[in-house]
Amino acid sequence: MDAIRTRALSKIYAGKRVVNDFAMSVPQGSIYGFVGNNGAGKSTVMKMIAGLVIPSSGEINVFGRANSDDTGHTGSGVQRVGALIENPGLLPHMSAFDTMMAQAIALGVADPKTVCRNLLDHVGLGNTGRKKTGGFSLGMKQRLGLALALVGGPDLLLLDEPLNGLDPEGARAMRGLLVQLNQQRGITIVISSHVLDQLERMCTHYGVIANGHMVREMTAEQVQSECGDSLTVRTADTATALAILEDQLANNPANPVRFAAEPDGSITIAGGFDAAEVSRVLHDANQTVLELSTKSRDMEDYFVALMDGARAQGDLR
Repeated sequence: MDAIRTRALSKIYAGKRVVNDFAMSVPQGSIYGFVGNNGAGKSTVMKMIAGLVIPSSGEINVFGRANSDDTGHTGSGVQRVGALIENPGLLPHMSAFDTMMAQAIALGVADPKTVCRNLLDHVGLGNTGRKKTGGFSLGMKQRLGLALALVGGPDLLLLDEPLNGLDPEGARAMRGLLVQLNQQRGITIVISSHVLDQLERMCTHYGVIANGHMVREMTAEQVQSECGDSLTVRTADTATALAILEDQLANNPANPVRFAAEPDGSITIAGGFDAAEVSRVLHDANQTVLELSTKSRDMEDYFVALMDGARAQGDLR
């Protein structure tokens, strides 16, 4: 069962459609990296899933249940959700413990003092004492926001830029905590972040959003495969060389070879290619090879290309 499934989800603000026909599937038990530029619609989608914003149209199911009815009243699915979206709502004159207690009492948590102390210890804020949250660093506020999201024992966490403001050591600690919550407690986590190398170290699935529309969803294994090395081939006759390569290089279904003719007249080969085999095939076919070079593409380049392509299509529409 998917923890989240949306269909034809849309949201209009002041006549502007900020989320458009959005479809999302988050497998239960996954850590789902939600990737997109500023203004792409990530926060709005997460607010709708959390029940904080009413969709203009479409459906949202959380653990198989609709998260709102036609009047916008939240359903039982939302009760299993903890959220840290945009900035944590903290009162600057209260301590971390008092802030946690207010949340726990509002949710009717049993033995709230013990729960709050344990959660604060878990996120590394157990020693803050009576210090007011107004004096917290940004990283401390992020950790407190995560602790607040965990009050009530949610099965799903929605985290919007939780690594924001953390130094490398703090980011590593937060990443380890999220992985621990996922692996030991089975909590499904949806996390948006611009720090893609941090997502790469913990996410099992990804979704890419642009122009309020889901561009693509994929597993971490698919991303790794498509971000691997590629081979650039340039010959005297691109069309003939491409036809020969497609015809003679057998595809392995587990690791297929992908071919693309580029605007500059070169051919890009990705997937399970063998550069020596490519060279041999072209030589045997009497093709003059002008270039044969290997290039690497990191995950950031890959996601940026997906988003840029989606934005270009949106501009054309």
